Amino acid sequence: MKIYTDKNFKGNRLWLLLPLILLTTMLFAACSTDDAPGTASETEAEASLPVSVLEPVQRDLAEIKRNGVLRMITYYSSNTYFLNQGIEVGFEYEMVKEFARENDLALEVVIVGADENPFDLLNSGQGDLIAANYTITPERRQIVNFTRPYNLVDQLLVFSAEAPAQPQTLEELSETDIAVSVRRNSSYYARLQDLIEDGYNINIDIIPDAIDTEAALMQVAEGELMATVADDNMFDAANRYMDGLFPGPTIAEKDTIAWAIRENAPDLESAMNRFLYKHFRFTEDRERPRRSTFLNVLRQRYFEESRQIAEFYNPEWQYQTIGIISPYDDIVKSVADSLELDWLMLTAMIAQESSFNPNSKSWAGAVGLMQVIPRFVETEYEQLYDPVTNIKEGARIIKEHLHHYSYMDSTNQWQMALATYNVGLGHMADARRLVIDQNRNPNEWENVSNALLMLMQRRYHQHARYGFARGIEPVQYVKEIMNRYRTYEAIIALAENQRQGSISNAMIGRSLSN
Repeated sequence: MKIYTDKNFKGNRLWLLLPLILLTTMLFAACSTDDAPGTASETEAEASLPVSVLEPVQRDLAEIKRNGVLRMITYYSSNTYFLNQGIEVGFEYEMVKEFARENDLALEVVIVGADENPFDLLNSGQGDLIAANYTITPERRQIVNFTRPYNLVDQLLVFSAEAPAQPQTLEELSETDIAVSVRRNSSYYARLQDLIEDGYNINIDIIPDAIDTEAALMQVAEGELMATVADDNMFDAANRYMDGLFPGPTIAEKDTIAWAIRENAPDLESAMNRFLYKHFRFTEDRERPRRSTFLNVLRQRYFEESRQIAEFYNPEWQYQTIGIISPYDDIVKSVADSLELDWLMLTAMIAQESSFNPNSKSWAGAVGLMQVIPRFVETEYEQLYDPVTNIKEGARIIKEHLHHYSYMDSTNQWQMALATYNVGLGHMADARRLVIDQNRNPNEWENVSNALLMLMQRRYHQHARYGFARGIEPVQYVKEIMNRYRTYEAIIALAENQRQGSISNAMIGRSLSN
């Protein structure tokens, strides 16, 4: 594969767009006419962030641990969260994942949709933190709390090569009609408002919340927007792979970046602050904060040159097109269709089982993409390393387990079948018998998952037919696959929105040319 490590991408830049960057005219049309380009009014300057959920739900660290899942709200971009050949990566994702690991939590990614507000998602309980390179601002502090910072950034204006000028000072910008396009709920908007109050003549163009900083930079590079604002680290990363971006004056220095959490989650805030203190802290010289090796590695990986970021921006990289989850999508879809299975669930299983490595082999002898155990199938051993054969065998096995639980509702059916795929029918039967002994419903996964954990204790497994079971493994297995499945669903849904937007754009283009 050819890896691009400099600014030499030519041709149709629209293929640089990722599945979830919704750069469509339809989104712009969704903005009200009050959001048209023009100098922001005093009323807008005094307005608070546009949110609808003002009272946060009660969900602190204890409840999160009882549930076992930490939900991270973010955008789909190279510095937050994205898929690289099916594997979940991203600066924010890896940071939060490490925190979740240290606290024995599974991590679920909640991607902000086209018509969703991240602060509403947080305060309504659909997520537990916003990890999206957010600057701490007084406006945001009115509705959420922030952890201690883990980065310092400067804000700078960025201009398109198509702009009538590329001003290098705010005074020069004030003399032009160039519109600076930013999101209403961004820290950039608040900073531009401050500059307007200081007497600078700046035209602010409000763009939809679904268009994050990276997407805005993409539109600036394409000449669809004339200017935007970006953090210096994000601009530096994008500028390595995009032509047509020109840096302008710095408008804010040493902004602090942190995670946003609910105001009524002090225990979660304390735990996150302890974690972040290990990786980022200020010294006497505030200009030179101390960073851990872990954090420096992540900064190198996502804000400097790396394979993942090069592939993210590479227009020739075949896996980063609309609606693609992994390199094996076509095979998985074909096999899933033949067995009437959900292809996204199979894909989530493959991610969990082998991280999309067809040559994977476990300590127990399970092999291939779906970690099929050779003694349980008739296929020759070497053939199990073939992706098509392995996916067919794994899909056949999960189909049999689904049939075994066919009398249940679909959610419990899938959870039971996934657990059986991981731990086996024998241990599942023991767990369900234990549930019955407790006069509870053996057809509810919640009850069975608790029983699986009990089978790790001698007083329970000594009476079980199949003995000790490491119950934590199937419980985590099911939880992580279901979480990943929901994330994949969000990716596909937003990719479909992009398709619909592209169709609308094409129709608009034809009508304008007639």
